[in-house]
Amino acid sequence: MRSPAWTRDELLLACVLVVENDWNELRESDPRTQELSKLLRSLPLHGDAARNVPNFRSVGSVSRKTTDLASNHPAYSGKPTRCGRLDREVIADFISQPSDMIKAAKAIEEGIRSGELQRIPEQPEEVSDDGATGAEGRLLARWTIARERDPKLRRRKLDRVRRLGQPLRCEVCDFQFERFYGPIGEGYIEVHHLLPLHISGPRDTELDDLALLCSNCHRMCHRNHLGESWRTPAALKAEIEKVSE
Repeated sequence: MRSPAWTRDELLLACVLVVENDWNELRESDPRTQELSKLLRSLPLHGDAARNVPNFRSVGSVSRKTTDLASNHPAYSGKPTRCGRLDREVIADFISQPSDMIKAAKAIEEGIRSGELQRIPEQPEEVSDDGATGAEGRLLARWTIARERDPKLRRRKLDRVRRLGQPLRCEVCDFQFERFYGPIGEGYIEVHHLLPLHISGPRDTELDDLALLCSNCHRMCHRNHLGESWRTPAALKAEIEKVSE
């Protein structure tokens, strides 16, 4: 049984070590390589591979991956090793937006060490229709979706809107489910986090962190497009206004 291909989540965790090591590879004897091997084997991404696949994310394979990432940096002066398209994409992301990528990697690490990410089941929307994932990877997308579906948080947000005497309307397009669908749409609206986990970092959610969206606008805020894996409701509203001009 072959070892499964590296996912974007795993590459983020490996690449952040390379970045912190001044874009140099990490040897097998490096404690950080050994620690990353343990962390990768615990990720809820590959089923039982950690038990059933020989040498799955072994210290040696992790060290080799850091070599791939380091040697394929544009500033590397030696001969690069062979690497895949996803490796090159992750390298480019860390070069173009290092702060966001480092935050994403640290959020994944924190979510695994706390046990939070192991408790969340897979979400259908964590991967787009074409199989792509956002720049932050599947696990943070999974975490974000699960947070948005927290019934207690949703109820608190809706209760506050009602106390203020405001209708349950989409903050992007003003759509109101009850007005369009009648009684069947009463009380329905979706809740969206204004900032994804790889930007905000894991923290307690405040009601001001949440926006009310219709289903279409919610999907568009999360949709991968031209290298962007998310957009704010305000940015999406600006796109709609641009199209309608």
